Amino acid sequence: MGVLSEKNQQQVQQALVEENLVKQEQLPNYQRHARSSGRTLFKYLVDEDIVNDEDLTRIIAQTKNVPYVNLTKATIQPDILKLLSKQVANRFMAVPLGEMKGRLVVAMLDADNVQAADFLANKIGRPLSVYMASESGIKHVLTQYDAQLDETVSKEIDKVTGGKDPQVDTKKAEQQVLKTDEKSIKTIVEDSPISKALNAIMEYAVNNRASDIHFEPLETSLKVRVRVDGMLREIMRLPKETEPAMISRIKILSNLKIDEHRIPQDGQFTVKVGEKEIDLRIAISPVVWGEQAVVRILDKDEASLKLEDLGFFGPALELVRKGIKKPNGMVLTSGPTGSGKTTSLYSLIQEIKTDEINIVTLEDPVEYKMPGVNQIQINPDVGLTFANGLRSILRQDPDVVMVGEIRDAETATLAVQAALTGHLVFSTLHTNSAAGVLPRLLDMGIEPFLIASTVNTVIGQRLVRRLTEERTSYKSDKVETEAIKKTIGHILPKNKGEVKQVANKLGYETLPLSDESAYTLYKGTDSKLTPGGYKGRLGLYEVMDISDGVEELILKRAPSSAIQKQAVQDGTILMRQDGYLKALNGLTSLEEVNRVAAIGN
Repeated sequence: MGVLSEKNQQQVQQALVEENLVKQEQLPNYQRHARSSGRTLFKYLVDEDIVNDEDLTRIIAQTKNVPYVNLTKATIQPDILKLLSKQVANRFMAVPLGEMKGRLVVAMLDADNVQAADFLANKIGRPLSVYMASESGIKHVLTQYDAQLDETVSKEIDKVTGGKDPQVDTKKAEQQVLKTDEKSIKTIVEDSPISKALNAIMEYAVNNRASDIHFEPLETSLKVRVRVDGMLREIMRLPKETEPAMISRIKILSNLKIDEHRIPQDGQFTVKVGEKEIDLRIAISPVVWGEQAVVRILDKDEASLKLEDLGFFGPALELVRKGIKKPNGMVLTSGPTGSGKTTSLYSLIQEIKTDEINIVTLEDPVEYKMPGVNQIQINPDVGLTFANGLRSILRQDPDVVMVGEIRDAETATLAVQAALTGHLVFSTLHTNSAAGVLPRLLDMGIEPFLIASTVNTVIGQRLVRRLTEERTSYKSDKVETEAIKKTIGHILPKNKGEVKQVANKLGYETLPLSDESAYTLYKGTDSKLTPGGYKGRLGLYEVMDISDGVEELILKRAPSSAIQKQAVQDGTILMRQDGYLKALNGLTSLEEVNRVAAIGN
C-alpha cells in the first residue's frame, strides 16, 4: 500500500468511520493495541479481522486518487503472466492483468511507487497503466504462475534426459552424484536441472497450500503427488532416470546418507518461498521400485489459530472455553493422524497466552513457533521422550503444559499427576471419538477416580474441505433429506418461532425447520485453483464436558458407547451432526461430511 502521509492516514480513518467499518469511539483503543504490538493501525485492523483487506485497499486507493482493482477472484491468461517473470512479480508485488489502449495494465501493492513502475515499464518494454490491489489479491494471481509448473520442470528434466523419454540405466544419475567428493556434490547439485526441478515442485506445493509432497517410484517412472486440503492428487510423472538424482538431492538437503538405500531415514530442512521460510520434514523409505520420499510442509502462516476460524461454534466453543478457563485439569483432543489435533492445541494456547503465565510444550515436531511459549522438541535418540521431558518440565514452574501426544502409560500417568498438582495440561490421543478417550486412559492403567477428577474437556475432531466462496445452492434429494432428518432433525427448530433461538444457540445466523420436504445445500465452483469446488479446510467437532453422569460411568468403567450416549443426553453435538449443520450453512458439502464422519459419530 506504500507509505501514507499523516494527512492520508487521517483521511483513511475518516472514510472507515463514514462507511461504518469501524466506530469512531473505538479508534483510540485500536491505535493503542496497534502500538503495543508494534504494528501500524491499518495492519492491526486487517490482522484482527476488524476491517477487510479489500475494503481498506479500496479506501486507500480512493484517498491517493489511484485506480483500484479487486483481484481476489481474477483469473489471468498464461500469455499475459509471461510478460512479467514470477521473480520480478514477487519482488515488486506487481502482476500483469491485460492490455488497454496500447498499455499493459499492472496491479501493484504500492501503486504510487514511481521508481518501481518505471523499472517494470523498462523491464517489459511497454508503457504501463498502474492499478492498486490488495496483498491477498496479488497473491491470488501469483499462485496462477504455478499453472506453468509442468513446463518449468519439463525443461529442467529435458536437460537430464536429453529431451528423450528414455529406457534408461537407473543407476546413471545416482552415480554422477556419488563419484564426486562432498564439496563438489553441493555445487553440482545446487546448479543442476534436478535441483531446479525440485525447487519448482516445492514452490508449487507451498503456493497451492499443500501439506505434503510424495515422490513415489514406479517401475518405469517417478510419480509426484501433493496433498491439498487432505486429498492427494498427482501433479506429474517424471522419467525413471531422474529418480536417483531427485532422491539424492532431497537427502543432501536433509543431511541424510545418500549411499544408504536399505533402511528408512528421517530428516528436515528449511526452504524460502517468496519472503517466507517454510520448514520441511523428510521421510525416506525403501520400496519395491526404489526409494519413496515424503516431504511434509509446515507453513505456520497458513493456519489461523482462532477457535472460530477452525470451526468451533455454539455449544462446542462454549465448552472448550469453559475447560481452558479452569486453573488445572486436562483438556484432551482426539482423532486420527492429520485431523488437526495439534492445531487445536495451539489455538487453545493462543486463547489463554498472557505474560502472567508460564506455558511449556513438548512436541514432535514443533510445527508452529509461538513467541512467548517455551517449546521443546522431542529427541528420542538422546533420551528426550515425552515422559522424560514431562518430568523435566514439571521442575520449571509451569502453569500450562502441552504434551504433543500421550502414547504410553508412563506419559499418561505423568500428565494426570501434573493435572492433579495444579497444572493445566493439554494433550492428544489417537481415538475415534471424544468418548473413546476415557476408556483409552483406563486401558493405559489410569484409575477411574483420577480420570473423573482431572479431565475437564474432551474434543473429538475430523477435518473436512471447505467450500469456495463462489458456490451455488441446490435442493437435497430424497436420500439426502432423510439423512439430514435422521441425523439432526431433533436438533433443528420445530417451528418458525424457534428458528432464531435455536440458530443462536448453535452459533449460526439461521437454520431450516426440521420438517422441510427438501433442504438447501451447496456446492463450490470447480476450477484449477479450487479442485472439486473446495479451498481450505475446517473442523468437525464433538466437545464433551465431564458431567456428573459421565463421571459415574467412568467410575463404573463403562464402555465408550455408554459414555457417548450420556454425553448426548447432556447436550453434546456429535461430529456428524456438527458436519450436517455446517453443510446446511454452506461451509462444506454433505459428501465431505459423510466421507470423514462415520455413522456412529
